[in-house]
Amino acid sequence: MSATFTDIIPADSLFGKLRTCAPDAWQSYVCHDFIKQLGNGTLPEAAFKHYLIQDYLFLIQFSRAYALAVYKAEDLHAMRQFSGTVHAILDMEMKLHLEFCEGWGLSEADIIAQPEARACIAYTRYVLDRGHQGDVVDLQVALMPCMVGYAEIANRLMASSDTVLEGNPYRAWIEMYASEEFQDVAKAEIELLEHTSATRGGHRRLEGLVETFTMASRLEADFWQMGLDLAK
Repeated sequence: MSATFTDIIPADSLFGKLRTCAPDAWQSYVCHDFIKQLGNGTLPEAAFKHYLIQDYLFLIQFSRAYALAVYKAEDLHAMRQFSGTVHAILDMEMKLHLEFCEGWGLSEADIIAQPEARACIAYTRYVLDRGHQGDVVDLQVALMPCMVGYAEIANRLMASSDTVLEGNPYRAWIEMYASEEFQDVAKAEIELLEHTSATRGGHRRLEGLVETFTMASRLEADFWQMGLDLAK
């Protein structure tokens, strides 16, 4: 990739401002040790397996959150894009998870039967709560660290000299989130936030939105840590 993901984020966009205003929380998420180990292939399989199962349960709730965004949206453009994201989660991300889990002899029914970890419950319910209590912009800001963060993480990994793809058991994970298709979805999320915030005064509500963004980023970091803690 000739340009890093951060190079294409307009600094004066709402997402650019949120990212700038929450540097510690954001860096703790996108530069977490879980990601570094995943990138060089040293992440214990048990840590990744636990994360992936919980992330499947997580994506079920996030699909609902994006469906809520369809309801909260105020124009057809936003409705169609949120609906497309629901499709991307249900039919692209979750498919990759199932392919990994099939290698461990786990079916979708096996995964769904697993109890949700506290990190999963805390994050997903926080996002849904922001969506129910606030407007579409509040919900989007709570969702942004997940969709856009994964795109930035994969982009960083592909550009890093520390990343090892050959023989890396997690190569498919890295390449899916680094794919042009997923990167385009993330960029569209940034543009859509700008679109919806234009009618909702998002830039004038920056302080409150930063609090939401910071909390969501911290909860993302906790999700990585959940996987590492299991492997100790």
